[in-house]
Formats: sequence, C-alpha cells, structure tokens
Amino acid sequence: MRTFTIAERRNRLARRHFLSDAASGADEVTRMLVGLHGTDPATPYLSLWARVPDFAVADLDTALYVDRNLLKHMAMRRTLWVVHTADLPAVQAAASDRVADTERKKLIGSVEKAGIADDGAAWLDRATDAVRGHLAEGAFANTATLRGELPELAGDWDPAPGKTWGGSTPVAPRVLTVLSAQGHVLRGPNDGTWTTSRPRWASATHWLPEPTTSLSAGDARTALLRAWLWTFGPATVTDVKWWFGQTLSWAREGLRAIEAIEVALEGSDDTGFVLPDDLEVDPAVAPWGALLPSLDPTTMGWQARDWYLGPHAGQLFDRSGNAGPTLWWDGRVVGAWGQDTDGRVQLSYVDDVGASARKVLQRKASELTGWLAGVRIKPRFPSPLSTQLTPR
Repeated sequence: MRTFTIAERRNRLARRHFLSDAASGADEVTRMLVGLHGTDPATPYLSLWARVPDFAVADLDTALYVDRNLLKHMAMRRTLWVVHTADLPAVQAAASDRVADTERKKLIGSVEKAGIADDGAAWLDRATDAVRGHLAEGAFANTATLRGELPELAGDWDPAPGKTWGGSTPVAPRVLTVLSAQGHVLRGPNDGTWTTSRPRWASATHWLPEPTTSLSAGDARTALLRAWLWTFGPATVTDVKWWFGQTLSWAREGLRAIEAIEVALEGSDDTGFVLPDDLEVDPAVAPWGALLPSLDPTTMGWQARDWYLGPHAGQLFDRSGNAGPTLWWDGRVVGAWGQDTDGRVQLSYVDDVGASARKVLQRKASELTGWLAGVRIKPRFPSPLSTQLTPR
C-alpha cells in the first residue's frame, strides 16, 4: 500500500491550495478548492488575498455581483460558501438538496409548534410561492422588505424558550434559508461593506448569467468528490463525510464510485484515499508562510488535523470547531493573527519557527496591514489565541 508521509501531504497542501504558488485569480482558487467559506463575510476576500497577487476587494465584488460567475450559496454542512456557477449543479445535488430538506422539515415543525399555522407544510408552501412570485420579474429585495410586503411571511417563533438567547424572532429569514438552499433564490447585491452581509435576494432564474443544468445525485457526488479529492486528498472516509455533511455510507459509496485508491497515512491509524491517477510523489516545495482568515478552506479542510495542526486545536479553534485566523509556516499552523486598535496586524506563535520564518511572516503581516488600510476584521468565530490579539 502506498504511504503518504506528513511532509508529502504538506507539499500537496502548499501547491494545490495556492499557498506556495500563486493563483491566477478568484475563479481558479474557488474551483480548485470547490468553494470558499462565506459564513463570515470577510473570509472569502482574505482567503483570496492570501493566494492571488494584487488581489483587490473589487475583484471578488465584480465576480459576485457584475460578472456573476461566482455566487454565495448554502451547501456543505449548512454553511454559506462562495462557489463557481459551473459547479453549482453538482453542489446543489450533492450537498444543498440535503440541507434544504433538513431545513424545510425543521421549519415546518417550528411553524406548527409556534402556533403560526396548524399545517406547517401548507404554510411554508404559500410563503415560498409568495417570495418566488415577488422576485419572478427580476426584482431584488432584502428580507425586511419581503416581510413588509408579503403577509404570507408573517409570524414569529422562539428559538430557545426560557433562555437568555431566546425571544420572539421573525420566521421570514428561515423561509429564505429554505428557498436559498433549494436553489430557487440567490444572494444578489450586497448593501453592506465587504466585511458585512446584507444581501438583496434575487430569483436564480434572473440572477445566473446562464441557465444551469440539473445533475442526478449520483453524478453530482462523483463530480464534486473527484474535484475535492484532487485538492484535499489523501483524505479519510471520516474527512469526506464531515466535509460534505453527509453520512458514512454516502462517503464510502462515493469513494467506490470514483474508484479511489486506499493509501496509508504516516502518523495515523486511519486509511486515506486518493484518486486512481494521483499516486505520484509530489516534489518538495520551498519554505512558505501565509496568514489565513477564520474558516479558511485549508484550515477547515479535514476533520483529522493533527498532521498540520499538532496539539494546538484548543488555542486556534473555538469550542464548536471553527477555526480562527491562523498563521502558517511550511505546511503547518504555527500561530494566530489579529489586529490592534489601530488596525495593525499582530502575530502570536504556538511553535518556535526560527528567526528567518518570523521575518517572512512579519513581512506578510505588514502587507496585510497595508492592504486592509484601517479596516478592522472581527471574526465571527474567533479562537482563544486570536481573541487575545484583538482588543474589544
């Protein structure tokens, strides 16, 4: 059985995630990584800054809102992603449909429990039909506008009765969650800055530059798993299950369908998998450094992370398993970054990387400080270490 060493896995990560070699643009990065995490609005911009020379905020804004070849879509693990429109059919059938079914069932139960309607399914059908009808002619509208103009969206529910974080909450946003996961509506123009998310909703039919074709669930899984395994392989069955937000059976069947090859992983008792034509040894890369944002797809790419994270998960991830801003050197996470009150990027290390590495990483911190030009990033999911670097 072919064995992949930790060093080789780090070499692959460096090249295939555009961390040792730069990418040509946002399209290439997004397609190669399958998607960029978008739950935190700033993350896709900072992920691209780390990989694309001379990247500017306007580059992603143009791709999202002018050319529309990239879009924000709820998919794997009920997470918001930036994906390429060419990959949307596969993402929809392999991941988003599952999320949509789950969210629909949960919302129907909440509507009935809250007393909004006795028949939650019928209520939800009326509400979604009303939204789709409102947007059918190419209109844009944010959730507040839709609530004001569509009585079908009226109603409140309490997400946590009796808890301090509970309270009466409009149900309308959850209707938009279902519709977006189903692929009927998409996040159109953003009325906020690049560090905030205030989308106006658009009909998918009118927003997409070209009509998309549907894929069967099996074909979608094959297409998406091939693309993901090329970039993230070798990966374990558990990694596949976790990343796609699916079941172990789904992961095993998908790996069989693409004829993935079992490989041994240095330092792990688990078996990994790679594509059948991806067994060659990757040459070594020169030492490299990177500052990646919270929820970056590289940091979040595997469930088993010891080979690049070491024993530092408690300092660099929050309690829910979300990665904060990370500092990388030569294929491993070595610290975190944050900003002081003046917006200067500050670094904190969990490993000793040596003077030359610190010099490279400090230069990158200075470059990021200049690029941010005073904008302060406040991660939605800060890690304990990054929190120490970011004054309240």
